[in-house]
Amino acid sequence: MEEYDSTQVTLNKLQVHVKDMQKWQINEDFAKQVENSKALPALYRHALNELENKIDIIRTEWQVRDGFSPIEHVKCRIKEPKSIVQKMQRKGYELNLDNMEQHIHDIAGMRIVCAFVKDIYRLVDHLCAREDIRVLEIKDYIAHPKPNGYQSLHLIVAIPLVLLDGTRWVKAEMQLRTLAMDFWASMEHILYYKFDKQLPSHVAEELKEAARAADELDQKMLRLRREILELSEGSGGNES
Repeated sequence: MEEYDSTQVTLNKLQVHVKDMQKWQINEDFAKQVENSKALPALYRHALNELENKIDIIRTEWQVRDGFSPIEHVKCRIKEPKSIVQKMQRKGYELNLDNMEQHIHDIAGMRIVCAFVKDIYRLVDHLCAREDIRVLEIKDYIAHPKPNGYQSLHLIVAIPLVLLDGTRWVKAEMQLRTLAMDFWASMEHILYYKFDKQLPSHVAEELKEAARAADELDQKMLRLRREILELSEGSGGNES
């Protein structure tokens, strides 16, 4: 077995944080503020790591208890500094750290893909009940899809980091989707940039139709799951 080199792992993490800091050098004045708060980019990455660990534990517990996990896969990302600056400018916020922390909630982002819509709401209920995660905001684009057909459930959460000067709650955005929703969103993103963010009307309509088809697929698979569970109960199985 290959020897575990904790020193190298620590150096790799530090290198990632240094690269994060370099990316923040977008606006001169804003960069100076970040320079005076070198830990800020690292805090968002640490918060995302903490959140990922919590989800991994939930996933493992469900697997052990129920025999399967409703979480198919998890993807994390730190928002690019250029995108943060553009978003702040688009929303009319002055470029400073206070505004960034207060108004930009998706610097740390996580996408969780589940098999069924029911599993998404089950996970949200669990997250809302936890004491080590604060659910600050819920936007339900599953119950109320966006005009273009987009479906997903967005959460703004806060994750506690125990620091030398006390506990600090760092915000992150979570997007929860089914496999069908995730496929549709990926294709929509590709087409959106293929046409330079200006989709022809017939393409936009086709995308809406595809979103409806994805929703119908989710509902059909959920019905099939229910039937399978009912058959399993009838033969002595347990519903999970």
